[in-house]
Amino acid sequence: MNYKLSRMSAVQSPIIPVVAELIKNSPGTISLGQGVVHYNPPPEAIELLPKFLSESTNNLYQAVTGIPELITALTNKLSKFNSIEINDHNCIVVTAGSNMGFINAILAITSPGDEIILNTPYYFNHEMAIKMAGCHPVLVATDENYQLIPEKIAQAITPKTRAVVTISPNNPTGVVYPETTLKQVNQICRNRGIYHISDEAYEYFTYDGIKHISPGAFPESSEYTISLYSLSKAYGFASWRIGYMVIPQHLLNAVKKVQDTILICPPVVSQYAALGALQAQNNYLKDNIQTIAQTRKIVINALNQLQDLCTITPANGAFYFFLKVHNQMDALELVKQLIQEHKIAVIPGTTFGMENGCYLRVAYGALQQQTAKQGIERLVKGLKSILS
Repeated sequence: MNYKLSRMSAVQSPIIPVVAELIKNSPGTISLGQGVVHYNPPPEAIELLPKFLSESTNNLYQAVTGIPELITALTNKLSKFNSIEINDHNCIVVTAGSNMGFINAILAITSPGDEIILNTPYYFNHEMAIKMAGCHPVLVATDENYQLIPEKIAQAITPKTRAVVTISPNNPTGVVYPETTLKQVNQICRNRGIYHISDEAYEYFTYDGIKHISPGAFPESSEYTISLYSLSKAYGFASWRIGYMVIPQHLLNAVKKVQDTILICPPVVSQYAALGALQAQNNYLKDNIQTIAQTRKIVINALNQLQDLCTITPANGAFYFFLKVHNQMDALELVKQLIQEHKIAVIPGTTFGMENGCYLRVAYGALQQQTAKQGIERLVKGLKSILS
């Protein structure tokens, strides 16, 4: 029987499970693939779970936008760290991770056939979500250092454009966008009557004195700026699935419709854990991110050995480097060869929209320092062997 293909046939398959299967078939492989951290949630997150368990009504559905105690804690965090004030023009919605925040936003602001501007290389789940919604991702190239080009973004806007997406610190490149550029993009969105979706999942991961900037803090930007956040990275919360979004107040009803349909409410037990995590001692984030910063230096020193074979773009954020390989071989085939012959895994750049040329994403946050050192040495050795 011939069944009609659904909209999902146009959506790329997630790359992480594909690489995971390759790793499974090559025991002993070290993965520099998945974008998670190596450390656990703070003890304060676990300590608050008895409070959840002590109240039987917590087993029932709770508010679609999040429990009030967590909303209050997030309001304080946004004010102190992001300089975003929650007022009559905006509001917080707790989500099952920031990926859910993104699909909430896309479904709330678009109709099928609308366009969303992504800067390449893009985060693959963003592109997937846009296509799932029956919309069209419009791809705008970044410069040679993966920085935004506001003029190109402005030129890509059409009557069907509903939003421009920025990710800073960036996945997959690790670059951080300067305040001047983010202000330009935010102003373009304001002038053209479209939304600025700012994905800030890696907000705490900046290095060498670089400061994170939230477009939602720009004056009078709350009417058209959608800010996405996650506890998955900084708090070791990946499987707990808690993120949150700051949205214009006029989008709240639409977002609630989406969230109530897909989720009903964010997992309440995870919200209690998140409330505890936000009460962690200051040194929890400081010490863990400092450890990742030390690993980053090890990775940089090793990658510098590849300068004749790859372009290594400076990156002051997240826990990624995005390598441009000076070779036209297929990126996925290169990844397979690295896994099968050198026991090291990375992610091919094609999944991030880089179809012309060979690119690799290297992630260094998920491993203890010694394992990361061993992994990056394998990668350097493997690339030298394959490409020389």
